[in-house]
Amino acid sequence: MISRREFSAAFGAPMLAGAGQAQSQQQEKLPPQPGDETREGRMKWWHDAKFGMFIHWGLYSVLGRREWVLEQEAIPISEYEQLAKRFTPQPNVARQWAKLAKRAGQKYMVMTTKHHEGFCLFDSKLTDYCAPKQACGRDLVREYVEAARAEGLRVGFYYSLMDWHHPDGEICLKDEAARKRFVAYIHGQVRELLTNYGKIDILWYDVAHPLTAEGWESERMNRMAFELQPDIIVNNRNRLPGDFGTPEQRITEEARAWESCMTLNGSWGYCRTDDDWKPARTVIRNLAVCSRGGGNYLLNIGPRADGSVPEPSVQILNQVGAWLDRNGKSIYGTDRCRMRYSEMAGFTRRVNTLYLQVHYWDGETLSIPGLEAKALSARLLATGEKLTFKQDQFRLLFTGLPVTPPDDPVTVIEVECDREPTQMDRLLVRGRPHRRSV
Repeated sequence: MISRREFSAAFGAPMLAGAGQAQSQQQEKLPPQPGDETREGRMKWWHDAKFGMFIHWGLYSVLGRREWVLEQEAIPISEYEQLAKRFTPQPNVARQWAKLAKRAGQKYMVMTTKHHEGFCLFDSKLTDYCAPKQACGRDLVREYVEAARAEGLRVGFYYSLMDWHHPDGEICLKDEAARKRFVAYIHGQVRELLTNYGKIDILWYDVAHPLTAEGWESERMNRMAFELQPDIIVNNRNRLPGDFGTPEQRITEEARAWESCMTLNGSWGYCRTDDDWKPARTVIRNLAVCSRGGGNYLLNIGPRADGSVPEPSVQILNQVGAWLDRNGKSIYGTDRCRMRYSEMAGFTRRVNTLYLQVHYWDGETLSIPGLEAKALSARLLATGEKLTFKQDQFRLLFTGLPVTPPDDPVTVIEVECDREPTQMDRLLVRGRPHRRSV
């Protein structure tokens, strides 16, 4: 199966996985962009939130063979359009998603308003190929927005620039008249989304094939977005830097704001045969790694065509949410952490407080190498139980720990330090003097 990254490479476009380091370096050389002057204030809530829900949902959900099925199986457009007659979701499914996101500890949601297939889940005056004008008969984006707000969650819109359904979607690269028509259509739909649904918090572009930033008139598009929604946050997938980078299916720390988007199994859109689910332990570890590097974690669900969420997704997210109820202090609102290496644990921090996410609990002792700050106190975050430790130049050693892990699936230890916790270079730790005990 061709991945998004392979598709990108085949057509000579920047990596679809988003802002890799090379792309970030290129973007840093660009002149000032729309939104630069207000970015710090607009991004504050997002940096604190850390964890969001991604939702891929569309006509492809009817077939249950992933979101690229139209392209991958070379289905004729006229045949694919018939799926709109079968796309009739149950009432109030978005409420179920929003409640699940809240239980999972996710602070914002991003839903596909239009994926590459071109079918719009919102009411558009620019096309009849949208849910309200087809068998569904409902504005699914409005239902989603209302559901997210009812649960106190921030609202994000995913919108694919690439469009396999629009007649100008491919020829726009070589036909200037077609480009103008297609860009007017895309800009017009972005305007509809940012005008008709109240305050929107995130605009999440995707796949800028086949045009350049100049071809998409991306700077004008972003300027329009900020005029319509002054507090909105915009990603980097319209060939401009935007407010944050978007590494896909990997965690790649960047100097700027970034968000790693990942699937819960191996598929974005619903795939009935994909049972390669990430366990809750892996989700928690990924979330902590993103938080340590100053990034966010956008984790996807792929509902069925009727809107129901596959049971493994629900179970995993409920487990993660229960863990965050006890240990959310180690994730939400944390700062970049310069602690990096341990065979047993990961790290996050808030100012001078260090959090150890112990993924491998090995019994009565735990050693953390190279902590340069002085540890003042330590406790189990979930229970508040104080812990005994000793510290020298090369390690922080906890003793008298419970034999079995106190928390599941990951135990967190909170360590108060006298300054920002940093870690000695690994080579210096390895080069410490070895002394025999007497």
